[in-house]
Amino acid sequence: MIVYDLSCHSGHRFEGWFGSSRDFSAQLERGLVSCPECGSLEVGKAPMAPAVGRKGNQRADLPVPAETRPVANHPMPAQLAEALTRLAAAQAEALKSSKWVGTDFAEATRAMHYGEQEAEAIHGQASVEEAQELVEEGIPVAPLPFPVAPPEDLN
Repeated sequence: MIVYDLSCHSGHRFEGWFGSSRDFSAQLERGLVSCPECGSLEVGKAPMAPAVGRKGNQRADLPVPAETRPVANHPMPAQLAEALTRLAAAQAEALKSSKWVGTDFAEATRAMHYGEQEAEAIHGQASVEEAQELVEEGIPVAPLPFPVAPPEDLN
């Protein structure tokens, strides 16, 4: 995972987590990255300090309690942190029985819907236009709440 500090054209700063730098670029091009405060799609990387590891002889900082972690420049309520953790776990569990089809998602979904291919649980990538076309055809699809890295990008 890569964490970027982002900002919108109005100067709102926020953090974004992505499977890879390629994933960030693809989501930005598809209009999937927006400011959580104003909804602007004019988003870019904000200047950020490099992540430098501590020396082996230094004491690790104590973890920050969930109720005080910042989100969009505001503290994250403990209930929200717990809900997001549970949602991420539920998505991970669902993906265990789902097949990655990559950029063939729209084609595979359409083939299953029209009976050209046996139905199975799948996940992959689709452009906003492809997803809209599927919905207009009456094919049920939904975005995943958290980004998923292609298997070849995983360590």
